[in-house]
Amino acid sequence: MQEENNEKPDFVQESEVHYQEKETINQSIVPGKPVFFTFNFNTVLGLILLVGLVVLYVLFFTGRKSPEASIPLAVQNASGKSLSVVFVNIDSLNAHYDYVKVLRKDLESTGKRLQTEVLSEQSALEKEANDFQRQMSTNALAEDKAKVIYEQLMEKQQMLMQKKERYTQQVAEQEMSMNMQLVDSVTSFLKRFNRQYQFDYIMGYKTGGEILVSNDTLDITRSVLDALNKEYQARKK
Repeated sequence: MQEENNEKPDFVQESEVHYQEKETINQSIVPGKPVFFTFNFNTVLGLILLVGLVVLYVLFFTGRKSPEASIPLAVQNASGKSLSVVFVNIDSLNAHYDYVKVLRKDLESTGKRLQTEVLSEQSALEKEANDFQRQMSTNALAEDKAKVIYEQLMEKQQMLMQKKERYTQQVAEQEMSMNMQLVDSVTSFLKRFNRQYQFDYIMGYKTGGEILVSNDTLDITRSVLDALNKEYQARKK
């Protein structure tokens, strides 16, 4: 009689092995605390107003008088050249433009909220799986009941993975939308900014970007940042 009680039904033994394999896969797919979202503005901002090396060639072969500049920087040094060229430091815009800070905060808030929801559901699913495994090990479940619970756990796991993918896509779309707003904000401002100074080119410079060496006397980043932040704060009122 004791030997009969220790023997598990064939289905229960097979289900337990199958479940343990699935649980191993589940744990590898959904770790305890995944890195859920990433955030980076540098790539998108690096697309603003970049020009090729052909500009360096044109500088010496096009004759055009540069307009006077009254901003508190030494950009007047460019007046003796064929074209007037200045640049903005993209890294500084990322770090100090108030609008970027707001966009980053909003995106990170969304990512954190969705991550918390997914991790909460994951924790609940892991608890159910552990309870099921304990009941299986003590033969506390009938074969038909064990099959139903096992299928429910697999369905919940699949739904959780789909939700994580959906939320990741949602955050990616929100990031793209915010990046477009940022690009539009900076580009629109620079067009208005340049109505006064009439530079031929306002280039974007960033660490590791296409422009390898720059002349600091042509850097108008501080003036642009001050004006950008002043305009942004005025819009908020």
